[in-house]
Amino acid sequence: MLIPYIPEDAPFTGDQRAWLSGFLAGLHSKLAMPTAGGGLADAVTTAPAVPLQILYGSQTGNAEALAQDAADLARTHGMDPHVASLDVIDMNALSAVRRLLVVTSTYGEGEMPDNAQLFWDAVAADSAPRLEGLYFSVMALGDTSYDGYCKAGKDIDARLEALGATRTADRLDCDVEYEDAAATWLESTVPAIAAVDGGTATDAAPKVAAKPAKAPTKRSPWNRKNPYRASVLANRVLSGPESSKEVRHYAFSLGDSGLAYEAGDGLGVKPINNPELVDALIGRLRAAPDTTVTVKGSEQRFDELLTHSYEIGVPSMDLVEFIAERSGDDELAHVLATGDREALDAWTWGKDVLDVLALDDKLALDPTELLELLRPLQHRVYSISSSPLAHEGTVHLTVASVRYRSAERDRGGVCSTFLADRVSEGESAGVFLSANKSFRLPADDDAPVVMVGPGTGIAPFRAFLHERRARSASGRNWLFFGDQHRAEDFIYEDELDGLSRDGVLSRLDLAFSRDQAEKIYVQNRMRESGKELYGWLEEGGYFYVCGDATRMAKDVDSALHEVIAEHGGRSADQAEDYVAELKRSKRYLRDVY
Repeated sequence: MLIPYIPEDAPFTGDQRAWLSGFLAGLHSKLAMPTAGGGLADAVTTAPAVPLQILYGSQTGNAEALAQDAADLARTHGMDPHVASLDVIDMNALSAVRRLLVVTSTYGEGEMPDNAQLFWDAVAADSAPRLEGLYFSVMALGDTSYDGYCKAGKDIDARLEALGATRTADRLDCDVEYEDAAATWLESTVPAIAAVDGGTATDAAPKVAAKPAKAPTKRSPWNRKNPYRASVLANRVLSGPESSKEVRHYAFSLGDSGLAYEAGDGLGVKPINNPELVDALIGRLRAAPDTTVTVKGSEQRFDELLTHSYEIGVPSMDLVEFIAERSGDDELAHVLATGDREALDAWTWGKDVLDVLALDDKLALDPTELLELLRPLQHRVYSISSSPLAHEGTVHLTVASVRYRSAERDRGGVCSTFLADRVSEGESAGVFLSANKSFRLPADDDAPVVMVGPGTGIAPFRAFLHERRARSASGRNWLFFGDQHRAEDFIYEDELDGLSRDGVLSRLDLAFSRDQAEKIYVQNRMRESGKELYGWLEEGGYFYVCGDATRMAKDVDSALHEVIAEHGGRSADQAEDYVAELKRSKRYLRDVY
C-alpha cells in the first residue's frame, strides 16, 4: 500500500488540505508500526523527504565546506539537502524554494564572492520576485580586520527579508575563528528550518522521494587547527639577483598524510612568528619568557603563545583602539574618529604590535592583558603550483617573500619570511589542504583554456599546464604572463619553453612592464590580441585569472569586456551579458587575493 503526499495543485481548501495531511500522516504512522512476521508494514514506502536548498558563496572553500557540514546534519534530521553555489539558481527557481540555508564569505573589502555575484545582482534588482513563501537562515563568514566585515552575508540576509521571506534563525556573523560558533549555530538552525510546515514536504518545487542516507562528507584529519607536518623537499629562489622581488619555489612531501589535492586548490600554511619580534615584545613588557599565562583553561608559557598562537606581525583593531585611548596620540585618534578605512589602512601599513605599543612607552601591560588584545595567529593560503598527476606525492607553492625596512627595523611577511628564512630543505612546516572547487580545469579536455597570471599569479596555471599534459588533453592553452623585467622576473621560463616545445602551451604572451619606456601589462596584451581572444571564447574557451584583486584583476576584467564589445560587435550592456553568461557557465573563473 502506498501513502501519498498531497500535490501543491490538488483542488482542496486550506482546511481540507490540513485535515487530509493529518489523516494521511496518522495512517502512515499506524501502518509503519512493526508487526510480527512483517506484513503490511513491509509494503509501506517512505514519505517524500523534506527538501532543503543550501547555497554557498565561497572564495577559498570555507563556506563551501560549511555548506557540506550543514547538508550532513540535515540528513540526520530526515531532510533531503541540495548543495550548490549561489550563482546556479535563478529567481524563478528561488521563488519555488520553501527552505533555504545560505552560507557565504565576504571577499575583499565587503564584496560578494565570485560565485555569489550573479545571485546578488538578480536578487537585488527591482525586478526580483516576492518571496513570501520562503523560509531562510544565513551564516556569514568574514574577518574583522577588514572593512565590510561579513557584508555579503548581511546584504543577502537583509534583502531576502525585504522580499518577504521569513527568517527562521538570526544571522550568524563569523570571524576567522569560526568553527565552534558555526557548529553551534547549525545544531539549532537546521532543526528549526526542518520544522517549517511541521517537517512535511509541502514545497512548491518538485518533490523528491526519500533516499538512503548518504554517509557524512569525509574530512581530512589535517586542518588549520591540526596541520600536517610536511617535509620541505625544495626551497629555492626563482627570481634573479637584481630583481626587486624575491620569489621562491617550495616543494613539500605529502608523505603518509593522505592529503589529495586537485589543480586549482590552495595550500594552507601555519606560520611561526619571527623569534626576534617575540623577544622584543617580551622585553617591551619586561616579562620573563617563561611567564605562565592561562588561556582557555590551560596554563602556557608566554613566549610559546607569542611564537605559535597570536598575530604579532599585524596589529588588531582592539589593540589599535586601546592604544589610541591610552596614549592620546593625536594622529591615531583623528584617523579613528573619521572612520576613514583607507586612512586607517595607511596608518597601520607596515606596523606590527611592537610599533603600536611604542606610541606609549610608559604604558604597562602584563602578558594576559596584551594577549586579550591580540588576534589568533592565522594560516595563509597559497595557490598550489603543481599537479598531482605530474608531481605525485608532493605539493608545490610559488611565493613572493615580503620584505621591507621601517623605523630602523627589518620587517617581513609573517608567513612568507617564515618559509623563506626558517624552513630549510629537510625541515618541516604545518600544512593542510584548502580545496577550491570553484577554480577547476574544464572536464572537457578538448576545450580551449586562456590563463592570465602575472607574477606569482602564474602558480595555478603552472599546475594547469602540467595537469593538461599529464591528461593528454588536446585543448589549446594560452597563457598571459608578465612582471617587471624579463631578465630578472621571468620565473619558470625554462619550464614554459619546454611546455611550448611540447605543444602543451599553444601560445604565450608576455608583458614585462619596465623593459620599455611605456609600461605594458597583461591587459594591454589582451587588447592587442583581442580578435584571437574573442575567437577562443566563441569556440567554448575557458577564461581564468589569478593574482592581485585590487588592480590587476579589475583591469583584466575591463579589458575582457572591451575585447568582447569590440570584436563581438556588442554594446557595453551586451558585453556585460556575455561576461555574465561566461560566469554562469563556469567559463570565467578567478583566484584573486
